[in-house]
Amino acid sequence: MRLSRTITLIAALFASALPFLFHLAPPAQASVEHAPAYAANGDLLPVANYREWIYLTSGIDMSYNAKPPDMPVFDNVFVNPEAYRSFLATGTWPDKTILVLEVREAKSKGSINQHGNFQSTQLMGFEAHVKDEARFPGKWAFFGFDSPDKNGTLIPQGAPCYSCHAAHAAVDTTFVQFYPTLLPIAEMKKTFSAAYLKDEAAAAQTR
Repeated sequence: MRLSRTITLIAALFASALPFLFHLAPPAQASVEHAPAYAANGDLLPVANYREWIYLTSGIDMSYNAKPPDMPVFDNVFVNPEAYRSFLATGTWPDKTILVLEVREAKSKGSINQHGNFQSTQLMGFEAHVKDEARFPGKWAFFGFDSPDKNGTLIPQGAPCYSCHAAHAAVDTTFVQFYPTLLPIAEMKKTFSAAYLKDEAAAAQTR
C-alpha cells in the first residue's frame, strides 16, 4: 500500500512538471540535411546523393540560343526535398534551395532500341543553382562542376546565365515553366514573375 501511494505521488509530480519541461524544450527546426555547404575558398561542396532527391524534369536538345547544341543531349533536373515540399505549399523556393542539372549524352543505337533516344551513362555536364540569401547579392548563384564528386566553382555574377534567368524565368529566377508538375502550382499560387508573364503575353500574340 505504501509503495502504491509513492508511485501515485511520483506520477502526480511528473504530470505537474510536464508543461514546464515542454516550455524548456527548443522549438522544432526545419531540416537542413540538404543545405548547401562550402569550402573555405567559396566552392560549393559536392552535392551528395542528388539522384535520391526530387526529380523535376528532363529535356532533350534544349537551348536558349538560336544555335542548337553541337550534339544530342538530355538534361535532368533534381531539387532537394525540403525545397520541393516548400514549393508545393507556397509556389516559390525557400532559402537553401539547391537545383541540380546533369547533362547526359543522348544515344540512339544500343541494345534492342530501334527508334528514339535514351540516356547514356556518360555525364557531359553538371551544374547547381543555389539560393543562399545571406551569401549571394542576388540571393541565387550558379556553380559549375567538373564532376559530381568534386567541388563546384562559382560562376561570376556577370555571366549570361544570371541575366537570362532574371529576364525569362517563371518563378524566382528559375525556369519553372519547364517543370510540368510545378508550373500548375505556381499558377495556382500566383507566383509567376512579371518577366515571364510578359514573355507569355508576347508569345500568345504570335500563336
